[in-house]
Amino acid sequence: MKPQSVRLFIKPGCPWCHEAIDWLDAHGVRYETLNLFLDANARREMLELTDQTKAPSIDVDGHILADFGADELEEWWKRMEFE
Repeated sequence: MKPQSVRLFIKPGCPWCHEAIDWLDAHGVRYETLNLFLDANARREMLELTDQTKAPSIDVDGHILADFGADELEEWWKRMEFE
């Protein structure tokens, strides 16, 4: 299934966040980036969704993956059967 909403919570300078961005870009996924340093609402929301403060975290149509690297993102993406 093709995701309707993809939101990526990031911290600038985070190497795993850059890996996630690169992976999403390479796979042609459209997503919204939420900068946790600049957006207090995004920080609160990510904490509510993931129960942690580590980045990156991603919300794909309400399915959450937190604190991951590109390999984990790819495996999760396939397991969730996103296109």
